Amino acid sequence: MGLLTEKQIAARMKKLKGWKRNGAQIYRTVVKKNFVEAMGFVQSVALLAEKADHHPDIDIRWNTITLVLSTHSEGGLTHKDFDLAEQINALR
Repeated sequence: MGLLTEKQIAARMKKLKGWKRNGAQIYRTVVKKNFVEAMGFVQSVALLAEKADHHPDIDIRWNTITLVLSTHSEGGLTHKDFDLAEQINALR
C-alpha cells in the first residue's frame, strides 16, 4: 500500500470533514444521543471495518465515540485510513 506523502495527506484532510490529524494518525469524535445510539454507530463502523479489513481504535465513553485510524503495518497514514474515514462519515 505505502505511506502517503505530506502533500497527499494534506489534500485528503481538506476533503475529510470532522477528522483531525495527530502525527501518524487521524481521529474523529462523534457524540450520539445516548449509549444505545453510540453502540449502534460503533456496530456500523465495525461492519465497515471488517469489510475493508482495516480496523480503527475505538474509545467509547457513554454517548461519545472517538475513532482513530492509522495503518500500523505501514507505520503511518495510507489511503486505507482515508477511505475508511470517508465511509464512516457516510454513516448516519
